[in-house]
Amino acid sequence: MNIWSDERVVLTLDAGGTNFVFSAMKSGEEIVEPIRKASNADQLDLCLQTIVDGFTEVLANLDEKPVAISFAFPGPADYKNGIIGDLPNLPAFRGGIALGPMLEEKFSIPVFINNDGDLFAYGEALGGVLPSINDRLEKAGSPKRYKNLIGVTLGTGFGGGLVHNDELFTGDNSIATEVWLTSSRVFPDRFAEEGISTRAIQKAFIETAKRTYSADLMPKDVYDIAMDDTHADQKSALDAFKLFGKCLGDSLANLLTITDGIAVIGGGLTGAQDLYMPAALAEMNGECFTAEGESLPRLVQTIYNIDKDSEFKKFAADHSIEISIPGTDKKMKYDPNPRLAVCSSQLGASKAIAIGAYAFALKKLEA
Repeated sequence: MNIWSDERVVLTLDAGGTNFVFSAMKSGEEIVEPIRKASNADQLDLCLQTIVDGFTEVLANLDEKPVAISFAFPGPADYKNGIIGDLPNLPAFRGGIALGPMLEEKFSIPVFINNDGDLFAYGEALGGVLPSINDRLEKAGSPKRYKNLIGVTLGTGFGGGLVHNDELFTGDNSIATEVWLTSSRVFPDRFAEEGISTRAIQKAFIETAKRTYSADLMPKDVYDIAMDDTHADQKSALDAFKLFGKCLGDSLANLLTITDGIAVIGGGLTGAQDLYMPAALAEMNGECFTAEGESLPRLVQTIYNIDKDSEFKKFAADHSIEISIPGTDKKMKYDPNPRLAVCSSQLGASKAIAIGAYAFALKKLEA
């Protein structure tokens, strides 16, 4: 499926706790000026009417009929059936709201709803880093190609999605890849998001800083302090990002053990990766130990940060050797160095989610 040449139109929605942004996509690109509306999250009837009104306004700006509605909406939810559950940031949605079926009745077209982490990964797998990496590998003369991708988003929360061979893996309860709830060996009594989020950086910095700071201090402020060689709390800021990176590397190591694919990172905290990625890579390429104290690699694969050209060259290098097939005079190639890559989002989280929503709708319609 080539989303860039597909002429079908799909209505989309970026649903936040404060604002809803409505749009439409064709051939993987927005084709209308996005329409922004207050979510009215605390009043169910008004919130639902806002969603209907938003899509109705987008329809009025189109010259052709859309084939589907597809968008990300916060969970918990029964995404397969379009039912939204008890949302913490949209309090009106309690007890189960059949949002998808309601929109299908109203607009007489299929409606597909997913988690934003899932659609982020799907967008990057079909139209972002995964095809880009395989294209770069081909141009570099590497025989390697990748079909699996784990996408994680870093911001106020820690989200994720998994794609295998162009198929989004959602699980039997529509809640696969809830990476925020995975365990942490850095903080064994906490779930992963407590070390991989905006609040994690705030907390780690404020706890060790010499000066007093507001709890509302943003990671961008901590980043600026970390980059200031004259600031009294530079070390605390650097240490906060290093701890964040260690936690991220720990979680990614667990995920890559299962997925054995490319890892792509998106979200608001990607801009600070120069401060946390070294610690994340050190954790992924680090050690674990047996009960007797014997050291083992944390992962079977070597992980490369291919945002750096020097790392991509190592990642793309052909490590194949020739080995003999026992009992014959034949030989075959064998690569003894399994490797994976981690990189930043190529599209940006918002665009990747929109492309993921567009592609998911088209895939489902074909099925």
